[in-house]
Amino acid sequence: MTTSPTAGGPGADDPKRTVVHLLRHGEVHNPHRLLYGRLPGYHLSALGRDMAELAADHLGDHDITHVVSSPLERARETAAPVAQEHGLEVTLDERVIEADNEFEGLPVAGGAGLLRHPRLYPKMLNPFRPSWGEPYVEIVERMRLAIVDARAAARGHEAVIVSHQAPIWMIRLATEGRPLWHNPARRECALASLTSFTFLDDELLSLSYSEPAAALLDQAQPGAGA
Repeated sequence: MTTSPTAGGPGADDPKRTVVHLLRHGEVHNPHRLLYGRLPGYHLSALGRDMAELAADHLGDHDITHVVSSPLERARETAAPVAQEHGLEVTLDERVIEADNEFEGLPVAGGAGLLRHPRLYPKMLNPFRPSWGEPYVEIVERMRLAIVDARAAARGHEAVIVSHQAPIWMIRLATEGRPLWHNPARRECALASLTSFTFLDDELLSLSYSEPAAALLDQAQPGAGA
């Protein structure tokens, strides 16, 4: 039902459709296959830059009015072509940064490498929290707040938040009412993918997933990523 116009002008109180896209960054240059987490100095590879351009092209005809990025280099470099496409500045937001992880900096690509580090075993005892890093519930809450603010900034239009695999997957699980503990290898959150939340005012209407860089994914380095 459409509400009556107010002093704010015709249709001022009409429901507003707003979309918030969560864009995972592109491939990172990581020759030693480390779990880089929040470590500085990890930039997009040449393939990752191509992925970012594909994502920007995909969003080119969307009504993007607000672009947010994690402060980490790989996220900012993915956000840049999206913002340039729409003539926007990028807003940095610490709330959408990668999850804190005790294993960062280690060659633990794909998780199997952890078995070569017995000193890390105590960190793997509780996958429900998880015991190796930032609690899942805290990741969900900071991502939720960032989405709320992006939705407000782009009200009636679309926003893009460039973040990382774990935070994007955690807020999706929470939104869909699924358990937060999971197998990281089964996350549906490919490089340069979009997890998109469509709202009518503050009510979530739908959640969708797409892969603008699907044609390049087979060329990406396997193993640890964030």
